[in-house]
Amino acid sequence: MANGSLEEWLHPTASSLEGKGNLSILQSLNIAIDVAHALDYLHRGCQTPIIHYDLKPSNVLIDNDMTAHVSDFGLVRVLSGTNNLHSSNESSSLAIKGSIGYAALEYGIGSELSTSGDVYSYGILLLEMFAGKRPIDGMFNDGLNLHNFAKMALPERVLDIGDSRLFQIESETTNTNLTTMES
Repeated sequence: MANGSLEEWLHPTASSLEGKGNLSILQSLNIAIDVAHALDYLHRGCQTPIIHYDLKPSNVLIDNDMTAHVSDFGLVRVLSGTNNLHSSNESSSLAIKGSIGYAALEYGIGSELSTSGDVYSYGILLLEMFAGKRPIDGMFNDGLNLHNFAKMALPERVLDIGDSRLFQIESETTNTNLTTMES
């Protein structure tokens, strides 16, 4: 896709910065909505529900219009009407194949795959987008992770964990628009 992946926007490297700035809060919200619509389609819009099973920023691609598209369906699982899992390469035991930090915690204790696991991954993706931290950031140790970090900030310190780049860009844009309107 023309604008690469969400990963490149959230955690830019020297090579991925070319021609890109930071996402504004409005762009971030629109991307979050696009991903939510894609998951809703997979889970409820298809005749047979589909579990993505590896939702993360590198699997969200951004087109020319900054519209997000969910990609990489290599770990997809299809739920039949009886909730049995089917895939083209089904094996007798399903090992955890989702990405660390994004896979639902219950998968680690052997729970069956479900659309709820994708919803958990989506929540982690949202936290990453708005906090600006990876779920396995170096600051997290002693059992702390992005989910617990955000939970500890509720409700009094939510703005403290927000990615300041989102608010900077938006306030600069707002100030520019106000200046233009006053002229």
